[in-house]
Amino acid sequence: MPSPASSHDAIPSVYSIDSSESSSSSSTRPSIHLEPLPAWRSVRLLPYELREHCLIYFEESLYVPALHLLISLLNAGTSSTTPTPAFLPPPQQLALAATLAIHPSLTTRAQSDDKLQASNLALKYLRLVLNLVGPINGNLRDAFAFSTVETSSRRGAKKRTTGDDLSPTKDDINGINIDLANSGSVWARAQDFWHLVGWAFNCSVLHARRWERWQLWLQYMIEVLDKDWALRAQMRADDPDNERDPREGSMIVQYVNGGDIPTRQERRILRAIFADGASKSIGEFSEVWRNETKERKKDTEIKKSETKLDIEAGAWGPYMDDSSSVSDLDDTPPSTSPTAVAPAESPTSIPNVSAPFGGPQSIALRLRLLALLSTLSVSLPQTFTPLTTLYDLYLENIRPLPLPLFFILVSPSSMQHFHPAAASSLTQIILRSLIASSAPSPVTDDLTQKDLERCYLPYAANTGSISDNAKVSLCVETLLRLLHRACGLYWNNGRLQAAVERGIEAREQKATKAGKGRGKWKGDSEGERMWLRGSAGRMRGLMDLLSGQENE
Repeated sequence: MPSPASSHDAIPSVYSIDSSESSSSSSTRPSIHLEPLPAWRSVRLLPYELREHCLIYFEESLYVPALHLLISLLNAGTSSTTPTPAFLPPPQQLALAATLAIHPSLTTRAQSDDKLQASNLALKYLRLVLNLVGPINGNLRDAFAFSTVETSSRRGAKKRTTGDDLSPTKDDINGINIDLANSGSVWARAQDFWHLVGWAFNCSVLHARRWERWQLWLQYMIEVLDKDWALRAQMRADDPDNERDPREGSMIVQYVNGGDIPTRQERRILRAIFADGASKSIGEFSEVWRNETKERKKDTEIKKSETKLDIEAGAWGPYMDDSSSVSDLDDTPPSTSPTAVAPAESPTSIPNVSAPFGGPQSIALRLRLLALLSTLSVSLPQTFTPLTTLYDLYLENIRPLPLPLFFILVSPSSMQHFHPAAASSLTQIILRSLIASSAPSPVTDDLTQKDLERCYLPYAANTGSISDNAKVSLCVETLLRLLHRACGLYWNNGRLQAAVERGIEAREQKATKAGKGRGKWKGDSEGERMWLRGSAGRMRGLMDLLSGQENE
């Protein structure tokens, strides 16, 4: 049983965490929750002959054999007790693999098993690169950089040398002479990373089949950003006196400050993360490829390869089949109505409260991005934006949400994506915007049981809205559970339970009006009161647990 509170029984404020470059502060800085960093393999560039071999495969649209070859080369030497350096292609081929993993002609519009297999192999290869050699050794920062169509020659639109001249040149390394590696690539079609984020989340709400693929792609990209940041943060901790901070070169810094959009784009980034499929969101974060969501005709089955691949005999199987080229996307526009893809619900079915944000997987990815931006803002405020500004933007987007979505985002399980200090500070910011003005302000932003009992637990909302009072209850419940998990709660002669009960009664009495909602979020007095009483019941259950432990 925890002893009475001490100076250590608190979750520190995220604002009090030192963002200086001292090694002592780096261990307490909010960070991405990752397993210990693996010992990644060193890297060698593919020999020229093998690069040329892969390039020929790619340029002839022989994606499956090209990716099989790259996977074999990457895996070679992994079984040894002392792994040899991994062979990697130039960044242009990694960039192409990322496009193959998501392009409609190889996923939702694929007309053969081989095209689907190519997309799956591309994603498999990218994951192997991340897990075996890591984001820095793999040079993923260069591979996954965005470019405009005009500058896509970086992807290698020039002709390569052929014939007897086998000496590698710059053009040889960069040249992949297909549309998907240049103006048709995901890196050239999108304005920046946040365009892709916003469009992917729009698909999670509106286009279920496209979301199936965008989910995998975006999950991979977030893993890349997380591991890239974690590795650079460890490098900084190991060498804090170095004038060059390796975190400044991280991919997340590149994405928040890069692209064709002005560098101060915090609001747009938040709009991308909270994209909900509304017409305004679709207008800002539109499809990446024209008619991307148009699916394969229902009467067109995925074709099996009827011709065996035999290059020497000139039998190309499905690889030279142009029936699913990029041009087949330029037909009539698809419907963007949510009802076109939303699954039907019977009157007695349990509603999917996460559906307005695309479901649990979509919300989990949104939370991971919010947590990563929070970490970035704490560590490099001068590079991105001060934390107070960022959390004000979080507040603008989270507070107006309907209760089910509000609960999902501020629940203790969701807050586990954040460092405990960040979770506590963010929840307190949201709570202070809702709580009664008579509630005293804590002396510091550090979260202690004393502050909970005195400043938060006993109070209702600053309005008579059932929704606002339920949100206050959900916030104090989250703070209660965060503190219990981080430091433990002590019985304190029942004072904690008394504060909980006063707050439950105050909110129940003040909550008399149904929330008006905004836009498509409509108020529902019965549903709102259900959330209010559900939160009260969970807090009482926690008090019963503490009481039982006290009496043991």
